[in-house]
Amino acid sequence: MDHHRSRSPNSRYHDHHHSAHRRERGHSRRNNYDDGHLTHRRDQFDVKTEQNPLRSQTLSTRKDLYERDFPLYRQPVEVGSFSLDAQRRFFNDRRQMRYYVEPDKNPNFDLKDGYRDRYIRRDENVKEKLDHILRWILANKGTLKSKETTDSRALDYDFVTWRGHLTKLLTTPYETREGWQLAATKFNGTIYISEVETEAARVERENRPERNKEMMYWGYKFEQYTCADNVDSLPDPSGVVNTNEAFCTVVQTRLADHKLLFSGEVDCRDKDPSARPPACYVELKTSPEICTPKQRSNFHRFKLLKWWAQSFLPGVPRIVAGFKDHDGVVVSTETFLVSKVSQLIKNEFNCWKPTVCMNFCSDFLSFVKRIITENDHSLVYLFSWEPYRDVTYSLHRDSHYSFLPRWFIEGMSGSQESHH
Repeated sequence: MDHHRSRSPNSRYHDHHHSAHRRERGHSRRNNYDDGHLTHRRDQFDVKTEQNPLRSQTLSTRKDLYERDFPLYRQPVEVGSFSLDAQRRFFNDRRQMRYYVEPDKNPNFDLKDGYRDRYIRRDENVKEKLDHILRWILANKGTLKSKETTDSRALDYDFVTWRGHLTKLLTTPYETREGWQLAATKFNGTIYISEVETEAARVERENRPERNKEMMYWGYKFEQYTCADNVDSLPDPSGVVNTNEAFCTVVQTRLADHKLLFSGEVDCRDKDPSARPPACYVELKTSPEICTPKQRSNFHRFKLLKWWAQSFLPGVPRIVAGFKDHDGVVVSTETFLVSKVSQLIKNEFNCWKPTVCMNFCSDFLSFVKRIITENDHSLVYLFSWEPYRDVTYSLHRDSHYSFLPRWFIEGMSGSQESHH
């Protein structure tokens, strides 16, 4: 579950998804395929989008512009992880990892239990930006791959961000209600992207109805019912739910010609010791119980889009959903394999398409690369989007939008190890 604890799927898709993974494992034709694929992608960009990518100062989000071949997406590789404790303190280890314990098919979990007396909420007024990822980078900069250049301080990544920010990009072509703002700045040749809370989101957060607050708790409570602290223990639903705590994976991958390093929260892992990250990870979700074909269709068309995007990006293969009744009792559970989601939705009329999601994300990153020309951490490019509009941007120098802290700039510039 990713509450921001800070919180045609056509037949071709399945083949592209796995062929990208096969290429990562070293198919003999990998390099030839990569070169041809990326060239083909750029040709289609020029023709299909009907806009000159070198001149355009905005980016369209029209779905039909992104119905191209599924872009290359390398199998994500976990390069590290970190934990945030009950006080939200950073630790460069796996102490907050939890282990999945499969519930009964009809578990009758009471998600309301503990809301009044055993619930510690993270302070949503504290904007953490990229700080936790930056601490991880500093703690591991000696082992992170650097660019083949005389400047050993330059990371060999085009982008550093949170998984949740990329999830918003994937779902943008189909989003009709919530806009976003993403601040981007280039430092040592790498572009860092951090979300800025929109005014509409701030108003919604500060005026959230009590029922909505309680339903947010229900998601965390479901985790408590299905996660154990140790590989040989059982879940303890009598404890406190503390949303400061988190375990986060850090993965590297490549989308088309963009090298990505991003982090995302992970709910738990499979107890099987032979399963390796990120293939061992399990995403936990709750959703209203489905009683009619119309409800099932809406679930496929709207909820599964965000679930798929969130788990596909870091390579999490399995989503376990607890379906709850109106009173917050989990009446059934269902497991969804991320690789099979496109088959689930293929018969839905006018449904979302994974290829549109991934192509828009890739083209947005290309757009950002073209726009950000200055290598200056004090200069922020603020990319903004509202439903049914194009993506636009504005420039801000030495402003409150700046988000790379001094300790990170100095830690990456100096030779000594940081102790943040």
